Amino acid sequence: MAALAENLVVGEAVRPHRGGLTAEVFSDLAAVEGLWRGIESDPAVLMTPYQRFDWVAAYLGARIEAGAAPRILVLRDESGRARVLIPLVVGRRGPLRVARVVGDRHANFHMPLFASREAAAMRAEDLTEALVRAGRAAGIDAYAFANQPRFWDGVPNPLGAGGLAAPSDAYGMLLGPDAEATLRRVFSGDTRKKLRAKERKLVEVLGPVEHRVARTSEAAAEIQAAFYAQKAARFASLGVADPFAEPAVQRFIAAATTGEGERAPAVEVHALVASESGRILATFGGAVDGARFCGMWTSFDTDPDLGRYSPGEILLHRLVGDQAARGRRALDLGVGEAGYKAKTCDETIELVEQVVPVSPLSHGLVLASGLAVRLKHRIKRSPRLWAAAQRLQRLRR
Repeated sequence: MAALAENLVVGEAVRPHRGGLTAEVFSDLAAVEGLWRGIESDPAVLMTPYQRFDWVAAYLGARIEAGAAPRILVLRDESGRARVLIPLVVGRRGPLRVARVVGDRHANFHMPLFASREAAAMRAEDLTEALVRAGRAAGIDAYAFANQPRFWDGVPNPLGAGGLAAPSDAYGMLLGPDAEATLRRVFSGDTRKKLRAKERKLVEVLGPVEHRVARTSEAAAEIQAAFYAQKAARFASLGVADPFAEPAVQRFIAAATTGEGERAPAVEVHALVASESGRILATFGGAVDGARFCGMWTSFDTDPDLGRYSPGEILLHRLVGDQAARGRRALDLGVGEAGYKAKTCDETIELVEQVVPVSPLSHGLVLASGLAVRLKHRIKRSPRLWAAAQRLQRLRR
């Protein structure tokens, strides 16, 4: 077994502390795959789709963060039951070795997997103490926890306790068992009327349109090719570098949108397509599990003659109905403010950020990170300051 630090090898336990939690740290996904899949398949689990084994494996396999080392932290109770699993990457920030939840900007939520609601009800102090003890053994100086929901599925997240309000929150909606009733609740009568009118005019121009869900890796690749082209055109018009052009990001998406055997892909992709020509007018991709669709990206054809028909909004309407009809209980549209989110979402998912210091050297990082989060929060939540920041950004371009 490969050593993680001088006094900790893969799977070796750090003795329990006052809260009764024993920590294990793994560097090899295969060593913990069985345990991980067992936790996430248990109906009692409390987790987000971004912490599914397949999502994390696709991300790490693409080597988006080539200089970061994976570390999977498992916390067990006094009976030896796994209560918490946290997929981490450890990288350098100056002289410090800082652990973050896997996913970086590609994951909207960085919450741990809790084996149950009862497991998530642990005291925040007990969880923090277990993290510190494991961090010392593994040579970690600090944990930087971003995008921690204060609550998930109505349950308080102990990693969200005491954190600083993030610069932006996330936005979502609950879905009901009746797809039509859900659509009537989410989209106002006026909005539905306008979308029907736009779709009629779109059909007059292009012929019938349909909503497609990628069922095969080939279908997913076709939708993603359109997505990359649409995003490239959009970013070019803004004078912004296209993050989706990075080969590692495309490797991740290719792996995440491919299922294995009977297992569903970690990322599900949708498209609005002109049936006769096969032209893809808009796309939507999201991390999924049995209960939730978490929006990761969206795009639309940048042809101005098509923009007036709002193909992206038509696709979102179809997506919401599809997810409700398939039995998912919630759908979110990710972090950050946007007009289409404000029009459709009735749930604000409050997010916090915090740094957990482990070594004495890391206390400076806590102060610096806190100042940065407060400043970003103030700018993003002030229309005047945010407008000024955007003007400055345009000038830099």
